[in-house]
Amino acid sequence: MEFRLNAAPKPGKYKRVNPTQRQKGDINAKADVALKQRSMGLCELCGQTWAVQRAHLTGRKHIKHKTTEADLAHVCLECHDWLDKDPRGIQARRLIAIIVNHALLELESERKDT
Repeated sequence: MEFRLNAAPKPGKYKRVNPTQRQKGDINAKADVALKQRSMGLCELCGQTWAVQRAHLTGRKHIKHKTTEADLAHVCLECHDWLDKDPRGIQARRLIAIIVNHALLELESERKDT
């Protein structure tokens, strides 16, 4: 019995078409500048301490587009921990995300009407 080598050519390198979840969650410089201007350096939740972190309102796992300043909150360490770890904070974060997304949809529909 004789075996013949019948090798098929390797396909070209695969290029990913859609960004990964990590890439969608990355905060670009434009969104970062807009977020810092919006908060003026103060925590957007408590308003009493300096904001040093950017919290995703819509988690990286659930985001369907590249992160914008509307997807973020500029917060202090304590408020960021509350948003991510406390059950009431998680509920609050989800509610804030729903409100922001609804407001953006309303603005978008108003712009289309005019």
